[in-house]
Amino acid sequence: MAQDRETRIERDSLGEMRVPAGALWGASTQRAVENFPISGERFPRVFLRALGLLKRCAAGANEALGAVDAGLARAIAAAAAEVESGALDAHFPVDVFQTGSGTSTNMNANEVIAARASALLAAQGDARRVHPNDHVNASQSSNDVIPSALHVAARLALREALEPALERLHACLVAKAAEFDGVVKLGRTHLMDATPVRLGQEFAGFARQIELGRARVARAGEALAELALGGTAVGTGLNAPPGFAARAIAALSRETGLDFREAADHFEAQSARDGAVEASAALRTLAISLAKIAADVRLLASGPRGGIGEIELPAIQPGSSIMPGKVNPVICEVVLQVSAQVIGNDAAIAVAGLQGQLELNVFIPVIARNLLQQIALLAAAARVFDEKCLAGARARRERAEALVEESLAMVTALVPAIGYDAAAEIAKEAWRTGRRVRELCLERSVLPRDELERLLDPARQTRSG
Repeated sequence: MAQDRETRIERDSLGEMRVPAGALWGASTQRAVENFPISGERFPRVFLRALGLLKRCAAGANEALGAVDAGLARAIAAAAAEVESGALDAHFPVDVFQTGSGTSTNMNANEVIAARASALLAAQGDARRVHPNDHVNASQSSNDVIPSALHVAARLALREALEPALERLHACLVAKAAEFDGVVKLGRTHLMDATPVRLGQEFAGFARQIELGRARVARAGEALAELALGGTAVGTGLNAPPGFAARAIAALSRETGLDFREAADHFEAQSARDGAVEASAALRTLAISLAKIAADVRLLASGPRGGIGEIELPAIQPGSSIMPGKVNPVICEVVLQVSAQVIGNDAAIAVAGLQGQLELNVFIPVIARNLLQQIALLAAAARVFDEKCLAGARARRERAEALVEESLAMVTALVPAIGYDAAAEIAKEAWRTGRRVRELCLERSVLPRDELERLLDPARQTRSG
């Protein structure tokens, strides 16, 4: 009997289910909890926020069109706003790995909103019961709601998390490019010494990568602008009154400040997830850019004595449990690990994108999980890379300039004056004897001193022409 006091009986089309007494969800959600004990991972907050917002806008459209009684629709909208705010997150227990349409999470939302809306009505003396399917889910299907929530959630996350982080990272790199512009250092190709560059030029290249990444992220957002809402089960719009999608989506656009529009073709919008695949590819490219920058920064900071050591990174934590004084490029390593995870997520999304069969893609939850995680991870990595690594990086000018002077590649600047073969002989002798190119050229009087000094000026070699 103690168990009876802790649970209650709920019913759905399959029969009775015992549900925790204090839970707002019903039988359908409880079945999903018991059927999918997979990862213990739930949909992230931004997805539940988008789902609540979508249900709120749908309730408003249903009220305006007379599809749901005004009093019920307003109670549904108020309850959906609580889902949107996060106040009811504890009542969304379903694992993210679930039925491929996301029906379990849609019904979870429908049941929670129905229960909460019924309670709000009861508090006003209205004994009517809000039904999860007939009222909350009116004019909708899981097959158009969950893809729409995915697009809304991803665009919110892009705008609020990733885009600001990339903006700050880009500004940091631009500032560092200016700060380091006077530091001449070795260029390297194939990890071997090449002609000189300025450290500022390298960092300007990093900044350009992030600038292009920001543009790709913007295009990723545009790929998610079309919403499947209004297609209901298979794309025909059955049981959705004319104008429902247009009203609900217009409200979504007003509420978010983002430009959403109804899918041009609902069969495409529900049978395929190509927009999410495209967005994921843009995020994968950004991850590759971040990995390139982090790997280069780590390499340039290697040492400090036995490596390249042309820059120094902030010492933010001890690097070894056995070697005192060792400091590691830990933030670079974090960024590289995040990049690896994002690339893996993209591979999962690509496989999931292949699962659009006939009128529905049935891998929507795994696409949502991986796409939203990509955005969150990249935003956090970009923010930490900026704040804890790049902002405090400093140039080791003397080290950089000394390596340039020791380089055999210095001889390249003499080729127009003395020819490739003669320059190669100088380089080989410098390597064999351990002497500098400048020293040998002066000794051999290969060119007048003033001409030699002009050609071998490292800073001059970093400017085109």
